[in-house]
Amino acid sequence: MRPMITRLLLTCTLGLLAAPMAMAQQCPSSVPVQGAPVPPPLPLFPADNWWNTDIRSAPVDPSSANFIAFINNGGTRRLHPDFGGEEEPGSESIYGFPYAIVNGSQPKKAVTFNYWDESDGVDQNTGQGVPFYPIPIQAITQPHWIEGGAPGNVDQRSGNDRHLLIVDCTNRHLYELYNVYYNPTQARWHGGSGAFFDMNRNDRRPETWTSADAAGLAIFPGLVRYDEAANPAVAEINHALRVTVRASNGYVYPASHEAGDTPGALPMGARLRLKATVNGVDPATRTTDPVARKIFRAMQKYGLIVADNGTDMYISGTFDVRWDNGLLNPAFRTLNASDFEVIQRGWKPVATPVLSAVSASPSSVFGGQSATGTVTLGAAAPSGGARVTLASASPAFAVPPNVTVAAGARTATFPITTQPSTVTASGTLSATYAGVTRTTTFTVNATPPTLSIGDVAIAERDSATRIATFTVRLSRASNVPVGFAVATANGTALAGSDYVARSLTGQSIPAGATTATFDVTIIGDTVVEANEVFTANLSAPVGATIADGQATASIVNDDGPTLSIGNVSIAEGNAGTSILAFTVMLSRPATTAITFNIATANSTAVAGTDYVARSVIGRSIPAGYTSSKFTVAINGDTTVEASEIFLVNLTGAVGATIYDRQAIGTIGNDD
Repeated sequence: MRPMITRLLLTCTLGLLAAPMAMAQQCPSSVPVQGAPVPPPLPLFPADNWWNTDIRSAPVDPSSANFIAFINNGGTRRLHPDFGGEEEPGSESIYGFPYAIVNGSQPKKAVTFNYWDESDGVDQNTGQGVPFYPIPIQAITQPHWIEGGAPGNVDQRSGNDRHLLIVDCTNRHLYELYNVYYNPTQARWHGGSGAFFDMNRNDRRPETWTSADAAGLAIFPGLVRYDEAANPAVAEINHALRVTVRASNGYVYPASHEAGDTPGALPMGARLRLKATVNGVDPATRTTDPVARKIFRAMQKYGLIVADNGTDMYISGTFDVRWDNGLLNPAFRTLNASDFEVIQRGWKPVATPVLSAVSASPSSVFGGQSATGTVTLGAAAPSGGARVTLASASPAFAVPPNVTVAAGARTATFPITTQPSTVTASGTLSATYAGVTRTTTFTVNATPPTLSIGDVAIAERDSATRIATFTVRLSRASNVPVGFAVATANGTALAGSDYVARSLTGQSIPAGATTATFDVTIIGDTVVEANEVFTANLSAPVGATIADGQATASIVNDDGPTLSIGNVSIAEGNAGTSILAFTVMLSRPATTAITFNIATANSTAVAGTDYVARSVIGRSIPAGYTSSKFTVAINGDTTVEASEIFLVNLTGAVGATIYDRQAIGTIGNDD
């Protein structure tokens, strides 16, 4: 049992650590209980916590030999297990740290602290403790709940550290108290300092803060526990161990508090690692005791963390009457300080960020649509980025083989593509990085059929009304009715004078069918006017998507003569020019002259090279006549080439309606 050490504590402002939402955990069948096996999951803190970090590849500190010499103190300092059972069978006094396991319903108690400004569970306005620590009532009067062994109502603070360690198995919370005493007169707990640790997280104490331990670290995760060391079902101890030294000098990560400034001494938080070989032999094999060998292997992989001032190379563990110190003490004495090396002070492993999630937005699409996937890391990607492997377990959707999270970033996006499909399928989208795979479910719904509505044309007539019928089509039959809404909208034709406006909702194409009709009434008149248009528009589809949602209805004026121009062709010739004549036709003779504009326009034939451009404004067809000629000169050449075309366009008709406004002139190659 190490002697009580006076602690150097610095004053700073307290910030309470916020506890996260409780998580259901396995607890012992009866609580509170002293010294029961710790419920899983293990290790106690996250796998990347400093207590659980593999240090086998960590560099040796340049001053390692000097630090080891300081510990040896001119001799040979051997290891000692600072834990065991009762000092004598049935005695109150014990070796090692006892601990209590409670559940989330354990009543919380207030503790009055000497060092309240670096303790949790304190009202910062008054410095007084608040109900915060789930201390079992048994700890007041029963032995073996508090370090040293005596009940809490026995004041041994001046001669013992009197630690009280409490594990909340419901929430995976850890409460640790230093130098406790229960004052029966005041009916109140007192302590030197107290600390809370959420074992679901990797929170450190604020810089310069203590905890219930001098280094500002949690005590419990660094203890050698009987339930793991002596349990054959537990192959290895997967965490570092707590060690004390006679003097210290400052602190380094992961510690947050110093407890001395002795030159040449190790800082709080320093790590010692048992060498893999000494003189060519594994020092862990110096003993034949399997329990000690397992403990020594943990010292090689996870090391020892300097956590308090005490006796050099004393290894901390739990109180348990099953420990056999007749085996442990001589086994530990086979090792000495020179079998260890100090790793680089403040060393942290190069963090490999953990893949925390993969997601898809949206998580459900129709076949043929796309989505965006996102991978999320728990920490920033390292230099060079993090390449995450992607996979789709379904042929219904595809993802790229990988995506790279840029250096310093935590997320990256990637496309998710699908093909049109007549069936609905769900599959697993997976992402893998650094041995960790995350998944999400992505659904590709059957591609819905598409709706379209076709254009119509109808002659106006002179009087009464006619019906223009639009056809709404489905790309394929559906096994359920497909709904839609349809409504007219003005164009150059106006509702009320040219057609009757109409709007319908809740229309449907029955299951198994592919068409529906929409009728609009056309209003006839005798006004000579240009052709007019209005539209019919689809909306609000149900069970389908809209591919072509607008149709044009053309109301063809039939109240006067109409103009049209016909296509013509001519052989090019090898030289000179030829004349190509276009005929502009009137559907019937008019009582007055009809005028119009006419002009050529390039297509594959080019004006100046293949033909002579021409434009006439106000060309006329006299009253009583039905046609007019428009001639264009064609340039001959001997170039072997494809036949070419140019256009002749009618515009600006007066006294007639243009029915066919464009003709094609074909120049046939004859070279």
